[in-house]
Amino acid sequence: MQNPVSSTAPHGISELPRSLQLAIAAAKTAADNRGRDIMVLDMRDMTSVFDYFVVVSGSSRRQLHAISEDIDDCLEKELNDRRMGIEGYAESRWILLDYGSVVIHLFDDETRKYFAIEDLWADAEQIDWQKHAAKVA
Repeated sequence: MQNPVSSTAPHGISELPRSLQLAIAAAKTAADNRGRDIMVLDMRDMTSVFDYFVVVSGSSRRQLHAISEDIDDCLEKELNDRRMGIEGYAESRWILLDYGSVVIHLFDDETRKYFAIEDLWADAEQIDWQKHAAKVA
């Protein structure tokens, strides 16, 4: 079981719950890689399986791969977390990164529009991840 607050989190987000730290770090990393339409959804009241969804759009297979790899690198090196699973990397239309308490969805535009995951989970609270990310910038 992970500690609820990480001692290795960058100053400014270390007071947040561990799963939110991971979600914010993933969202910021996606933004740093020019990911678009980034959303962090609080799923805690919707399901007991995970705490947050991070949803990101990318414009190409190469970009989605770069975002995926940089998120892995950031969460492993900076927050000492390991990915539990990955799906869709080879096809690169919808890459799903599973970190247990946080699930990251990386979509190309067409696939995101088709699945409309944020509409499916419309009752989930949207987190202002940029406000938290600004504390560590």
